This record gives sequence, structure tokens and C-alpha cells, in this order.
Amino acid sequence: MEAVRLRREGWCLLVFMALLVCVPSPAQGQVPAPRRLRFKLLSSGGLVVTWKEPKGDYDGYRFVYDNVQGGEEKALFVPKGETKILLKDINPVKKYVFKVFAVSGQKQSKALQGKYPGKERELESEGVQPQGGRESDPVEDLNEISGADQFVCTSTSIADIVILVDGSWSIGRLNFRLVRNFLESLVTAFDVDINKTRIGLAQYSGDPRIEWHLNAFPSKETVMDAVKNLPYKGGNTLTGLALTYILEHSFKTESGARPGVPKIGILITDGKSQDDVIPPALSLREAGIELFAIGVKNADENELQSIASPPIETHVYNVADFNIMSSIVEGLTRIVCERVEEQDKEIKKDVVTPEPQGPPRDLVTSEVSPRSFRVSWSAAPGSVQKYRVVYHTTSGTGHLEETTVDGSESSVLLTNLNALTEYAIAVFAVYASASSEALHGSQTTLALPAVSQVELYDVGHSTMRVRWSSVEGVSGYMVLYTPLSLEDVDETELRLPESVTDVHLISLRPDTEYTVTLYALYGDEASDPVTSQETTLPLPSPRNLRVFDVKHNSAKLSWDPAAEDVNGYRVGYVITGGIQTNEVKAGPVTSLVLKDLASSTEYTAAVFAVYDEGQSEALSGSFVTLALPEPLHPVTSDVSAGSFRISWTHPTDDVLLYKLAWEPLDGGDNKEVVVPGDKDTFLLTDLTERTEYEVFLSAIYKDGAESNPVSVLETTLDRSTTVAPTTTVPRFGLRNIAVDEETTSSLRVSWETDDSGTEQFKVSYRSLGGDGGRAETTMVPGTQRSVVLQPLLSDTEYRLTVSPIYMDGEDHHLSISSRGKTLPLASPRDLRVSEEWYDRLRVSWDPAPFPTQGYRIVYQPSSGVEGPLEMFVGDDVNTLLLLSLLTDTEYSIKVTASYTTGVSEPLEGTGKTLHLGVKGLSTYQVRSTSMCVQWQPLDQASLYRVTIESLLNGQRQEVSVAGSASRQCFHDLSPNSQYKISHYSQLQALEGPAVTTTDTTLPAPTQPPTTPPTTTPPPTIPPAKEVCKAAKADLVFLVDGSWSIGDDNFQKITRFLYSTVGSLDMIGLEGTQVAIAQFSDDARTEFNLNAHSDKESLLDAIQRISYKGGNTKTGRAMKHVKDAIFTEHAGVRRGIPKVLVVLTDGRSQDDVNKVSKEMQLEGYIIFAIGFADADYGELVNMASKPSERHVFFVDDLDAVKKIEEQLITFVCEAATATCPSLLMSGNTLAGFRMMEMFGLVEKSYSSVEGVSMEPGTFNSFPCYRLHKDALVSQPTRYLHPEGLPSDYTLTILFRLLPDTPQEPFALWEILNNNSEPLVGVILDNGGKTLTFFNHDYKGDFQAVTFDSPDIKKIFHGSFHKLHVAISKTVAKVVIDCKVAGEKPINAAGNITTDGVEMLGRMVRSRGRRDNSAPFQLQMFDIVCSTSWPSRDKCCELPGLRKEEDCPAMPHACTCSQDSKGPPGPSGPPGGPGIRGMRGSQGEPGSTGPHGPPGEMGPPGPQGPPGPQGPSGMSIQGPPGAAGERGEKGEMGPAGPQGVPGSPGVPGRDGPPGQRGLPGKEGPQGRQGTSGPIGTPGAPGAPGSSGPPGPLGDAGPPGPQGVKGERGERGDIQSQAVVRSIARQVCEQLIQSHLSRYNSILNQIPSQSVSVRPVPGPPGEPGRPGPRGPPGEQGASGRPGFPGSNGQSGRPGERGLPGEKGERGLTGVGMQGARGPPGPPGAPGEGRTGSQGPPGRPGTQGSPGRPGTPGSTGPSGPPGYCDQSACMGYNVRGQQQYENDY
Repeated sequence: MEAVRLRREGWCLLVFMALLVCVPSPAQGQVPAPRRLRFKLLSSGGLVVTWKEPKGDYDGYRFVYDNVQGGEEKALFVPKGETKILLKDINPVKKYVFKVFAVSGQKQSKALQGKYPGKERELESEGVQPQGGRESDPVEDLNEISGADQFVCTSTSIADIVILVDGSWSIGRLNFRLVRNFLESLVTAFDVDINKTRIGLAQYSGDPRIEWHLNAFPSKETVMDAVKNLPYKGGNTLTGLALTYILEHSFKTESGARPGVPKIGILITDGKSQDDVIPPALSLREAGIELFAIGVKNADENELQSIASPPIETHVYNVADFNIMSSIVEGLTRIVCERVEEQDKEIKKDVVTPEPQGPPRDLVTSEVSPRSFRVSWSAAPGSVQKYRVVYHTTSGTGHLEETTVDGSESSVLLTNLNALTEYAIAVFAVYASASSEALHGSQTTLALPAVSQVELYDVGHSTMRVRWSSVEGVSGYMVLYTPLSLEDVDETELRLPESVTDVHLISLRPDTEYTVTLYALYGDEASDPVTSQETTLPLPSPRNLRVFDVKHNSAKLSWDPAAEDVNGYRVGYVITGGIQTNEVKAGPVTSLVLKDLASSTEYTAAVFAVYDEGQSEALSGSFVTLALPEPLHPVTSDVSAGSFRISWTHPTDDVLLYKLAWEPLDGGDNKEVVVPGDKDTFLLTDLTERTEYEVFLSAIYKDGAESNPVSVLETTLDRSTTVAPTTTVPRFGLRNIAVDEETTSSLRVSWETDDSGTEQFKVSYRSLGGDGGRAETTMVPGTQRSVVLQPLLSDTEYRLTVSPIYMDGEDHHLSISSRGKTLPLASPRDLRVSEEWYDRLRVSWDPAPFPTQGYRIVYQPSSGVEGPLEMFVGDDVNTLLLLSLLTDTEYSIKVTASYTTGVSEPLEGTGKTLHLGVKGLSTYQVRSTSMCVQWQPLDQASLYRVTIESLLNGQRQEVSVAGSASRQCFHDLSPNSQYKISHYSQLQALEGPAVTTTDTTLPAPTQPPTTPPTTTPPPTIPPAKEVCKAAKADLVFLVDGSWSIGDDNFQKITRFLYSTVGSLDMIGLEGTQVAIAQFSDDARTEFNLNAHSDKESLLDAIQRISYKGGNTKTGRAMKHVKDAIFTEHAGVRRGIPKVLVVLTDGRSQDDVNKVSKEMQLEGYIIFAIGFADADYGELVNMASKPSERHVFFVDDLDAVKKIEEQLITFVCEAATATCPSLLMSGNTLAGFRMMEMFGLVEKSYSSVEGVSMEPGTFNSFPCYRLHKDALVSQPTRYLHPEGLPSDYTLTILFRLLPDTPQEPFALWEILNNNSEPLVGVILDNGGKTLTFFNHDYKGDFQAVTFDSPDIKKIFHGSFHKLHVAISKTVAKVVIDCKVAGEKPINAAGNITTDGVEMLGRMVRSRGRRDNSAPFQLQMFDIVCSTSWPSRDKCCELPGLRKEEDCPAMPHACTCSQDSKGPPGPSGPPGGPGIRGMRGSQGEPGSTGPHGPPGEMGPPGPQGPPGPQGPSGMSIQGPPGAAGERGEKGEMGPAGPQGVPGSPGVPGRDGPPGQRGLPGKEGPQGRQGTSGPIGTPGAPGAPGSSGPPGPLGDAGPPGPQGVKGERGERGDIQSQAVVRSIARQVCEQLIQSHLSRYNSILNQIPSQSVSVRPVPGPPGEPGRPGPRGPPGEQGASGRPGFPGSNGQSGRPGERGLPGEKGERGLTGVGMQGARGPPGPPGAPGEGRTGSQGPPGRPGTQGSPGRPGTPGSTGPSGPPGYCDQSACMGYNVRGQQQYENDY
């Protein structure tokens, strides 16, 4: 039995009116009877009996009670006015009868009678715990009697009655409570018992369900309890399906239906069914079931008549609202009672009079197990034919079960029971003609054994196995498993036989954590669950990606297979840095050829393994295609005096053409010819004799690309040359010259020859760049066919000639030539910055692909505040720790590779050191002569240095505090002075930059200001600004007039208002209306919006405003503006932007957040201007969003001119916007609140004819019924004075009614002055279509119609949310946040504003004979965006609302508004609060004597240990002592001979070039002009040859520099700074020694030397320089290859706790102790339990001593707030409702 409790004192007006209708008036002369008897059981064991006083005169009450089981009757007299009595002498487990009589003189009224059922067993099963404290605390109502004269059916006839209740969303939770009250009254009227009238109940919406069967409860009390606890279902309205359901499930023998007993069906519904009801109703009536139909509110009476049995007059009831359902109870119960009697007479012919006999005795239970127990009893008297044993669960969730045994037996074993369940037992003795009274008892079964040793193993990417220990006696096992992180995935269930203890789970998601729950099944019951968790493996990716056979247009990829069950692979590739991605799908192969690639191009490729479950992570790599192949092996032949032939080998088979070009080597005309791609030879003719020609041959491919040319040299013969006699040895010359094995400084040349008499070969080469330089020559023995040329310049093209030398000398005619190019100097790759600390960074890189001499690292601050520093490391080092850096500084880092021939291009990157400084530096406790500063401590800091300096006179204080400190106070300051506080954090010897804040001390106390002098207004009216020419708004300035402003500052405010208002153009109704209010303790309206209609009078009124004075109550002032100025009486206009500008100089002394939030929600645009001591956070909360447009802050009123221009611009833009700002579902949007514009809001709907307010989708949302021919309309010029925007969304939440006509009507439309439609939305209720129409930019009419299945939903009678998004190209319809259709349209033209906008107008309306359709409208907005439908959450629809995603409901007891929870325990004292509000001005006090200095306080406790520092391997230790000076090293060996360069003319100074090769000794060059000193660079290009000059003497010292200006005096250097200087000086001395510990100090190379200049000791600091310009933005990184879709991430960590809120009001009670865990219920459908009672308020404790701050406790569980049950609407307006479900 559910625990009882006292009801709250505030009963709803709705319930009171219903009772007023239902209770008849007393007859003339009769004493009126009391009403509504109620019982309330106290936790202390007492019973409170209450009733309602009667209507009429009476003297008092006579209260009579006695125990049902033969107790003595007791009577008490209760005086008039008392309606409650506390009984302490009763036994709460016994049954009592109570009677209350109203007494008047010697007369008394009819008895108000009620029976209290004592049910201790059910109370215990619900776990009622004593609350302690006051005796009047209730638990729950046990009984309710409406009155003594309610109709009761006294017929002896019995019946089977099934009630079918509509539980759809349209009813609502509060109305469903009224349905429960109606059902209680219905059940009360009948004699309900298992052997008498039985009542069953089913509830339906989209799907019906049985709440309880006819045989579920044995008594009337248990049925009444079930009615009170009937849960609300929610859903759609499918009445036909529900009627069929009760025929098939309720009126069955197994459900308790008895043969030969009248059967009654009662339907209660509030709307039209969404399916056919006629066939199911006919089936019920043909089965002999008499049907009654009760309709409420919007029910369709025709539908009710088609359901009910005849006659309709007595079987159909229809009431206007739920609160008057009680008016039909008496009539309905009388008719049902009469019909039961009549049916009973027809069914039964003979009535057998039962012959009562005695019941059995002494009920005993034994042999208890989880599934059974034995019941024994003593035999009943008389001749017993059999015993009937009835048993059911005491929780009321199970069915009634029974068994019979022979009359000679006295025990029975009850089997197939639920485990750990309490059963109520009744044993009847059955005689020949009757049954005895029941012998009652109860017994609880044992718990079912659960499984044990559950193990998850053999986990794969889509499978895992589960095994467990077997359990004896089970019928099977059930395994439930679901992904832990995916909410939209249903739980999977496996049922297994008892022999299975190991199961294989398949089809799992890869890389997903699963929770697996295992139950042991015992028939239909299950044991307690055992749960375990495991994560599946990720899908195997392919491995070991290899790229080979790379060509100029193709490459082959190969990889190791991923897994055996892979379906195939997806290969994607993209040009590195490009955007266009190419994709190839491959089968289960492990290699793929990529074709049609571009030559000399870097590609990034990724390979994904594709499985049935998805695809794996990518295996990626990159490669570079080869350059276009050049023609191979060019050779010459058939040489003559005027021609020779050139032949070659095809490089590939896709050459389209060959291009041949030749020219004489010594100069001459160039000739060119194109040869088809299938040719490999060509004869060059018309050549000059004895001339050396260079021939260039290149290949042109099918894509138009051309390869690099190859060249060959050939010399024509002399025409006079004759061939010698055969005695001459033939010479074949050279062929097949090839250049390969290119490096940065060498080339390999090879050739072939058939001549055997060659003694040597001369190889000549020279560079082709610049002037070419002098040719170099090397001699090769005749037996050798190749040579490596070195050293050469990098990235340089050379021409190489090989000539044979015979016995008779060199033969130039047989020489052969070619070209080759050295490789460029390769840079290091992949620069990385790590191990960031306050004064150091680690730089790492990948080595260059060729051997280098080392790497040079150059770094400097990006801002350029310091010069560049350099480090050089050896070739074997690829990481370096940069030390002694500035804190919080970004460094530009360049790494270059050094070669013998120069340096590579730099590899660049940036890194930033950590900021050594505190956060949250702010002031507090600011007084006239002192102020305090606080900060968030830095964990690593060892010391803080805090200084305060007056910006007026330079007065300065400095103090050092420990690193654990978080606050410091300064005293002896000057009043009304601005101070700058600088905070320095120190980490050992390192000090960070200053963190500063400024604040002003309060002025010294002064007397209240005198009356300010008047000022003369400026002689001319300021002109309007261009941005304000079209402004049209209602603009209010709210000005701070508190004491802290002062006379002078108030005059500055007046001038600011004058200048700002002067920027407006038109003042008055057709332009901007302006009002001004001044506030301090209260607000004073200086003038209203409609006070001035021209600028001249408005500016004059501003000049006459007088200073008010007082405290700062901004919240109260804003409420005054909202309630007194933004009103129709004061001149506010409908549809015009409402703008509020607040000016204040301090923190408000009351709450501004609540009223500002209300105003923003209602569409006000709020600007906040703060100066002096204003709280910026308060300004942000006060103003509209975004803050950067609505919040302004200046130090003082002298600086207000800086923001005036921007403020005027933003205010005028807000006033001229076509779409004003509004808040919708927590989002700030631009648009129109059409409900407000049509007057369909709570405060003004009563003035609109044909409109009534009703509850909407939730009871806290009102909706408005537009009755037939309401014709709600407004002039267009008021709603859309600028017309409609080009893109917008119509958002309409509405519901069609049963009386909505079938003909088409316009949900909303705009008409011109001739009543012709311009734009609108039409609904065709008959054709179930939606049409949008407008006129396009050409003026042509256009319409699009939607008729999809989703469109048809809106005609089914429920609330639906419609979005119609209109853009320049598309009209899209969204129903209930789901896209229902999209169709193209043309861009719309604008509308005329001289017409009207109308709701519900019938399409057939013509001219003045307009009529409109009835429907319900809850929301109508026009949002100036087409993206709103995709962002809307449909929070107003119950089926789609998610509390975590939706804002709190209006008028609801939300946990984030005014609802207060119970008071929590006292917390530890907090830290210093934020700066308090400025108090009112006090009287100056007398100067007190100076106190003696205080004693030194004890040292503070040791702080907590700091976090673990970085690895010691990468931190340079402190510098050691200077070592002894080493001996001078020996001179190194001479470098290799360089290529001599030719002398050039002196050029202008250029940037440093690449390092050149050492030149050969040459003649001494001329002396050049002195160049500027350059940065240390690589060796320059070789100079002209000359002998080395003699070693010069040391040069004279340079001239003395100009003496610099004396800097400002610096701060006294601390010991930490001195140590820092010494460390810098010693750094270079120890750098080389550190290289010896290469393995210890993280690979610092042995060759590392530093060229960083050693700084001298710092001088006195100069003035801080200006901040440098920001660096250029770096190049965008190349896009990564698209990866596979990732799995949903796990929930993130809980965020930091928010700021401490304001102190809440005193709560209503302490939370009671948590009860012991109850036994687990059988698996079944869960229902929402009733809300628990509020606890009693605790006693006020004595103030505790201040404690030390404690650590932050863990976050509590989220609270629950049933918003929909706290506040609602009914037809009489807004009421408070009880929440009793």
C-alpha cells in the first residue's frame, strides 16, 4: 500500500469549482452535511482526519468512530471552524469507520462516512521511514470521499466493467489527474469485490496497454489504490485500435471475465481518433458488451455516437473541459447501475441464496524456496467440498492466481512463484452452495541465485566471448549487451538454454566499449544481473605500405594484408598540398598501380581496409613521381661535311613527338624540327663544314608535357678530307656518353669506344650558369671508361666533353658531349618544438638525406626585441635544447644544413615559452586609503614580487610574498587616486614579465552635493548622422544619478545624452521616440516616449534634467523602465524595436540579472555603458548579446567621447534593422514575434474578439483557440513596416480541431488593400495538402504544394510544429523538426504595406464577406534566416523534448529559476569575494591615533608539493666554475682547391649568397670598396685567382660611439637577476664541455660550438619600447588525407565548478536518511513513480566558528525537476496546480 501524506494547503481553483458543481445544495430546513472526508496517516502512528465545512449554518460537528471488528464506538464534539482532528488512541493496522455530522441545535446532518483500511503490510513493503519532528506531517492520502450524498449503486447485481482511458499527449498531466479523480468517483459508486462487481482498466494512446485485468484486485480498496497510482502514458490517439485490444484481452475468461455476468465498457477520450472506430465498436456490441462513450474538450461527438450502444441519449456524454467531468458522475453511475440490473435479469433466471459456512483457521507457511512455498491450515467446519486458495503479489503488479484442493486436504504447495516477492494468500472453504470468508496470510519467497564468475575473453574487432559458471535449477540464461558510448543503439538480447554457459557475441562495433549483463532465468523470472565491460579491438589496418616502380606517370603501391575477413581496400591519393582527392576501390588485393599521375609531383596515398563493419584507420605514405624520361642514348653517325645523322632509343612507349634543335657551338642560327614519336633517327642536313654542332633532343608526351633535353656534340668533316689508303687504321670515336650518380658536389661521366689505340681521354666540363666560368679539364687513362667529377657547385648544370687522345694527339672530331646537373643542397625536414618551459625549448628535426658538415640553428624572438642567436651542431645531431630564453615569448627558429659547397634553404618554425605569470589579478576591498589585490597562484612559482605605484605622484610600494600566497593588501594610499599594481612571478632565478591591473581608491568622504548650476544649451541643433537617417525605434536612456557620480560628472552625462540624441534624425511617431529615466535608490521618469515629437524640444528637455543623488539600485530602475515607460500609455509602439541604454558608474546594490533576462527574452535590445567603478561582468549580464556590440566601458566620463561614435552606430543599426532581435529557445535571432504582434499573449488576448486561451502542448505553455470567424488581423504596416526579408522561416505551432472545416484556409496570409492575397500558407483539410504562395520579383504569382505522408500528419488533430523556410530559390517544409519536402521557387518581390495580415482566413472568402476557420495556435514567429529549422529542437512538443537540450519551460518550477532546494550543510569560509558594491556616503570620522606596529606573525604552513617537473635529462644544470684556459690548437689542414672564378665588376651590396667552393690561387685582385659588415654567413663564392696575401696586422680599434641618453632609473637588481647575468656570461664557457657528456645531456654533439655573442652586464633599463607589429601569418599546412569516420567519443571530463551563486532562500526540509535497498522487481515495464513528500525544515543551528577552507567536494548527481506539473493554464487563466503523481 502506498504511503499516505498530507496534501498541500493550496488547492487548485479548478478542483474547487468542480466540487462546487458536483455537491448538491441542502434542502430547505435541513442541516448541510460536511464534505470530502480525508485520512492522513502520520509517521508517529497517529491519524489525522480532515473534512471540508458544509455550505450553510451549523454550530459544530459530532465525530463518531469505532473499530470495524467489534470495537467500542466513541464520539467527540468538534467546535465550528475546526475541520481536523488528530486521533492518537487508534491502532493504524486495524480498520475503522468514521462518521462526521454537522450539528445545528437539536438537528444534525446526514453522516459524512468513510472507512479507514488498516494495511500495515503494504506500508512496510513501501519502506515508509519515520521523518521525525512535527506530528502533522502527512505521507499520502488513503481515502477520499466526495460527500455523503454521492450516488452509490445498491443493486445486488454484479458486473464486469472495463474502463478504456485516453492517455494521449493532448490530455496533459494535470488534466489526467482530474481523470483519476473522475475514475475514483466512478469506482466509489459500485460494490467492487472479487466475487461482486469487477473493474478492469486499459489506457491507450498510440498503442494500448492493460493497466489491470478484471481479476487483478480482490477488493474495492485495492482498486482505488490502483486508480490513484494510475500513470500517465502519453502518445497519439488511436481509439479504434484500443477498442479492438480490450475485446481481445480484457473481456476474456483468463482476464477475469465471468460467463453469465453483465459486461460494460466505458470509453473516456478528449479528441478525435486517428483511425477508424466503427468496426471495433460494432464487434464489441455484437459480443454483448454495452458501451458508454465519454468525450471531453475536443472530442468528436459524431465519433462518440458511433461507438456507444443505443440509446445515444443515455450512453454518450460530452463535457467542455476536464474540470467539470464530475458533473456527469451521478448520471453515468445511475445509468450503468440500471443497465447492469436489467442485463442481470435477462441473463439470470434463478437466484440461488448462498448458505454461509465457516472459514478455515490457523494459516501456516513452510517449505519456502525462490519459486514455491507450502500453505497449511486447520479444517473448516461442516461438509467442505474443496478448498480454494487464492494468492497474488502484494505489490499489485501480478495477476490473481488460484488453486483448489479436495475438502479432505489441509495444505497445498504453491509453485511457479516469483522470487523475492511477498504474496498475499486467501483460503476459502467451498461448500455445495457457497464459499466461506477468507483466511488471510502472507509469505515472501527467497531470492533467485545469480550467475557468478562472468568473464569476457577472446575479444576481436567485432566479436567477443562470454562465459560463466552454471547455476543449478535455471531454465536458461539471458545476455544483454550494448555499446556504452552510443545512446541511439538498442540493447541486444540473447536467451540461452540452461546447458549453455559460453556464448559468442558477434556483429559488434569495432573499437567500442560494451557493457554485458547476464541474468539467470527461472521461467519468466530473472535473477539479479551481473555486469561486465570490455572494449572490442579496432579494425586491423593494412601494414607496411611500400611504393615502388615509380615512373613519371604511375606508381605501384603494395602493402601487407590487414586481416583474413577483409572485403577489399580503398585507396585514396592526392597531390600533396592539393584539394582534389582521387579514390580507387580495390578487391582483396595487396597491390595497386596508380595511373595518370603528373610527373615530378609529390603524392600522398592512404590505404583503408574495408570490412563489413566499416573501414579501418588509414595506412598512409607519400612518394614523388619521376621527371619525364629523356630520350636515351643519343648518338651520331653518317658524318659528312654538310650533314650527320642522330639516332636515339625511345624512353617509353607513350612519347607523342620528339623535338630536335641544333646550332653551331660557336654561335649561329638555331634550327628546330619536330619528329613523330615512332621515329628514332633523323638526318641533319645543310650544315657547315668543319663546324661543331650541339644537338638538343627532347620528348613530348601525350599530355603535352616536355622532358628535359639531352644533347650531343658532333663536328662536320672537311670537304677536302680524303680517305687514306687502306693502310690507315680506322678510328670509331666515342659513343653512348652518360651522366649519372648525381650528388650535390659531383657527377659521374661514362662513355663507350671501340678504338683500341686510345692512350688517354680528356674530360672537359664547365658550368652553364652565369658567364659559364673557365672550363676545367681532367685526364683519364685509356683503359678507363668513366670518371667522377668533383668538387662541383650544387644545383648547377654542366656541359661535359670527352675527347680521345691517340698517339698522334687529340682528335677533336671524335669527341662527344653531354650535360649533367648536380643536386641542390637538401634541407633538414620536419621541424618540431617540444619540452616548452618558461626559459627553454627543445628543437628537433629529421636529418637531410645527404651527408652534411653539420646544422646551423638560428633563433630569435618573433617580435624582434632581441637579435638572432646561433648554434652549430654536427651531422650526427638532430635535436638541441635552447636555453636562457625569454618567458612567454614566441621564437622564430631556422635550421639549415651546411655542406662543403654552401648551406641549404632554411627549415623554419616557431616555438613559444610558457608564460611566467599569474592569472585573475584583480582588486578588492578598495577603500579611500587602502586596497587589496588577489590572484590565482602559480604552482611552480617560488616567490612573487608585487608593486603598487600611483599614476598621479609616483608614490610606490614593493613587497615580496611566498609562492603559495594569493593576496596582498596595501595601505597608506592617497584617496581618489589611480594606482597601477604590477605582479612579478619568480621561478628560482627566473622572473616573469609583469601582470598589471589598475584601480582607483575611493574619494574621501564629502558632504552631499549641492544643487547643480544650470547650463545653457548649445546654440544650434546637432545634425543627424547618416547611419541614423532611417532609424525608427522606442529608445530609453536609463542614467545613474547616485552620489558617486557627482555634479561635474552628471553634467558630462547630460552633454553625452545631448550629443547622442542629437545624432538622430526624425523624432516622434514616424521616427524615433526617446525617453529618459534617472535612478539611484529608486527610478524617476524624466520624460516619456510620447513626450516630445521634435528634436529641439527633446534636446531642451535633456538640458533641464537635474541631478538626483542616492544609492545604486540598477535592477529596480530597469524594472521601472519595463513597467512604466515601455507601455502603451507612455507611447510604446507595436512592432517597433525597443532599445534601452543604461549608463552607470558602479556595481548595482540589487539584482539586475533577473529583470535584464526577462527583458531580453521579451525582445528588448539593451546597451550597457559603464565607467569608473562599474562591474564589467555585471554589464555583460545586463546587456544583449553579442557583448562586443552592446557593452561599452571607459575609465571615466572624459573618455566617453571615444565610444560615442560606435555607440550611436550600433544603436541606430538596431533601430533600422528590418528584422529586430528576439530570443528563441535560448538562441538570439533576428525576426518577428507574430503572437505578440497579433495580441495573442496572456496579458492582451482578452481584448481580441473570438479568441480564448487554453492549455497547450504542455500545461505551462498557453495556446489560443481562434474560434470560427474570429478574423484575427493586423495592418501590415504595423507588423512589417519594411516588408518581408528576402530569406525567412515561418515557425508555427498549431493544432486543427474537430470543427475545423474541410475546405482550404490560409493559416497566415498578407492581403493588399483590395483583399487580394500576396503571400501565405494554405492548409487543405480535405485534400490533406499544404500550399505556400507569393509573387516573384517579376510580379508573377507562384505557388508550391506539398502532399507527402509527413504533411498529412498535421491533419490528425494533434499539435504539430511547422517550419516553412523561404529562400531566393527554394521553399522547404519541415514538420516536427523533420524535413517533409522541398521545391524550387523564384526569388520573391517585396510586399505592399497598405494591407492587412490575417490568421485562418477561408480561401473561399471574398471581399467583405470574410470568414475564418477555427484552430488552436501556440506559437507563430518569423525568423529572418532559413537555417533556423535545422537548429530548432522542437522543445515545445512532448514527444521530441529533451530536457538536457532545451531551455526551461515558462512559468515552470525550473531548478534554474526561483525554485529552492533544501538547505545544504554549512560550507567552509570562502576566499575574498569580488569587489563589493559601493555603499552610501557616510559621515567623515575623526582621525584615530597611530597604533603600535604588530608582531611578526608565525610562518605559514608548508604548501602542497608541486607537480612533477620535466625530465632531468633535458634540463641544463647551473653553470660550473670556469675551467683553466686551454692551449692553442694546431692549425687544421688546408681545404680542397676550389674552382677559380672570373673577375667581375663591383656590384651593389647584395644579400649573403650561398657558400662557394674554395678558389684556386690566382692573381691579386683590385682593392674593392668597403662593404657593410654582414651577419656571419657561409663562405662566399670563389674569387679571382691570385696568390694568398700576407697575414695582416690587427686593425686599430673603431671610433668611439656617441654617448647614449641616460635611461630612467631601473629597479634595484635582486639577487636572482645577478645570478641570471652570471649564468649568461658563463654559458658559452661551459657549452663545449657539455658536449663531452653526449649520452647524458640528450645528444648534445661533441662538435657543438656556439657563436652566440656573450652579453655584457645589463645597464639601467630604458623606457619600454612600442609593441612590434604582428608577424605574417604562416603558410597553410597541406590538408591531411581524409580519414575514416571516428567512433563517438566518450563523455568529456566534468568542467570546472562555476562561480558561487547568490545565497538561496531557506529550504523546506532536510533530506532524510537513505533507506535500505529494496528487493529487485520482476522484469517488466517501468513506470514513473510518484513524487516523494517534502521534508520538514530543520531547526536553525547556532553559528559555527570559521573553519579553514576545505577541498572541493565531488559534484552531486543532477537534480530532477518535473517542470510540466508545477504551473499550468486552464480556461479561467493561470492557476497553481498540485503535483500528486
